Amino acid sequence: MAERLTGQGVLALEDGSVFRGPAFGARKTVVGEAVFNTSMTGYQEILTDPSYFAQIVTMTAPQIGNYGINPDDAESDAPKAAGFVIRELSPVTSSWRSKQSLDDYLQAYGIPGLEGVDTRALTKKLRVTGAMKACLSTEELSDAEAVKLARDWPGLIGVDYVKDVTCKQSYLFAPIRQEDRPFTVAGTTLRPAKFDRKRFKVVAFDYGAKRSILRKLYYHGFETTVVPATATAAEVKKLKPDALFLSNGPGDPAALDYAHAAVRELLPLYPTFGICLGHQIITHALGAKTFKLKFGHRGGNQPVKNVETGKVSITAQNHGFASSPEDLERVGAVVTEINLNDRTVEGLRHRDLPVFSVQYHPEAAPGPNDADPLFESFYEMVKKHRG
Repeated sequence: MAERLTGQGVLALEDGSVFRGPAFGARKTVVGEAVFNTSMTGYQEILTDPSYFAQIVTMTAPQIGNYGINPDDAESDAPKAAGFVIRELSPVTSSWRSKQSLDDYLQAYGIPGLEGVDTRALTKKLRVTGAMKACLSTEELSDAEAVKLARDWPGLIGVDYVKDVTCKQSYLFAPIRQEDRPFTVAGTTLRPAKFDRKRFKVVAFDYGAKRSILRKLYYHGFETTVVPATATAAEVKKLKPDALFLSNGPGDPAALDYAHAAVRELLPLYPTFGICLGHQIITHALGAKTFKLKFGHRGGNQPVKNVETGKVSITAQNHGFASSPEDLERVGAVVTEINLNDRTVEGLRHRDLPVFSVQYHPEAAPGPNDADPLFESFYEMVKKHRG
């Protein structure tokens, strides 16, 4: 167990607001976009979600860290959030699955944390003012110095953070958790029904993909080859896939010209499913636009309505940008789902091509499983196209 940091840390926002409290995690100063997440659980999945790269995450649940950290729940190889702000750090970890405390985990990966903050006041400020540039420091730093660092950070607009989190080379995904694989009992191999169906080859663009998404594709019948975000259309064609998948990821979707170009060329050729940033890249590939939301959607309780069926799902979300509905209509896309809180676009399909996408996370992790059937819809779409 690593020795806990002593002393006060500071969170400073670009508007001059300053929050202080006990420091934990690593001794470090970072800058990024201050955002909040309303999930009651799943702090490890949130920290390791690559979509949080360059963001300082505030949790609205009052106590964090009570069930510790374990390797099976990580969504990537290491925490990707820039910093972590909470109301109270649990003094104990009480889960049999825990291998490490949250404090030790953040220390090991160089992520600073701040507790004792009035996270209700901070969240209300971000809701009213919008997500802001911020500085989090667990070092000796004055309020004025922290505010200046926050204001000097250039922000997310126009910046490509995908290249910081994508894989370096292509690979064939294989599940790493035992519960994701067929298993043997008394000499008999037991498999979920979907494991024995025909498996289709899908190429997944890794813009910052969560492992839970790749596990869902595996479970629903896909042999998934993951390629870097910078892979070209020609490189994908050589793999001869049955379908394409576009993952989640961080930053401004408008900054990813290379991704727009590759996807634009591939959409007429293969059935395609996009999630989160993947949805936004499809938006741009079709010739439409995205815009930045005031404070984004981050949490496991976002209501989404399918305007074609009337069905309402509670969804897990993590994004700060959205697609322009007027643009989508113009380029041949149909808005299929909307957010019931602010009426923003949550899903689309193309009128003529086997292409659909959603802004939220149907794999959850953490969050509800209402939207899990979308992976089955993708499988059936590919099956029909190949047939």
